[in-house]
Amino acid sequence: MKTDKSVKETAINMPEIKSDDKAKAPLLNSSKAIAVTVEQPNRGSKKGIASSDFVLRLFAMGAALGAAVTMGNNQQILPFFTQFIEFLAQYNDITTFVYFVTANAAVAGYLFLSLPFSVICINRPLATTPRLVLVIFDTVMMGITITAASASASMVYLAHNGNQNTMWLPFCQQFGNFCQTASGAVVGSLIAGTFLMFIIILSAFALK
Repeated sequence: MKTDKSVKETAINMPEIKSDDKAKAPLLNSSKAIAVTVEQPNRGSKKGIASSDFVLRLFAMGAALGAAVTMGNNQQILPFFTQFIEFLAQYNDITTFVYFVTANAAVAGYLFLSLPFSVICINRPLATTPRLVLVIFDTVMMGITITAASASASMVYLAHNGNQNTMWLPFCQQFGNFCQTASGAVVGSLIAGTFLMFIIILSAFALK
């Protein structure tokens, strides 16, 4: 009789498991499964964006470096000269072209230094800190590239057409090779600025 009574007491005193606690386990597991399935496609797409970013940086660096080297080596000597006068045109005669060479060389150097950060974004596509740092500096460099190209384009226009109001005469008829080389360098700088613009757009999508 005593044993039966003790069995009954233990049976009565056993704690019951609430139905709410039972329902929590599958809900937590399902939420983790959803998080994993959502994270995988985001990681793949951001890695593709980071790879495109790396390629565009190489193109932009090549365009900026080519523009700086082309303008820096730009000079022309006319075939006729006198005993005391030599007709020579070179880029450092115009302050705007000096700024152009300096700006594009700086942008090319920055793009070279930014390549390791782009590689980090490829290996860690979900990391936001390196991507945010690159966006800030990319925006600054794009502004420098566009301003240098725009200012130099205005000087090339004046060299071709002159300005009658200020009595600035065009000199590209005499220094044709010099003007053509300067025009090519300006185009290269604008291409570099366009690549930087696409890089910033891709970075914005990656941060989103």
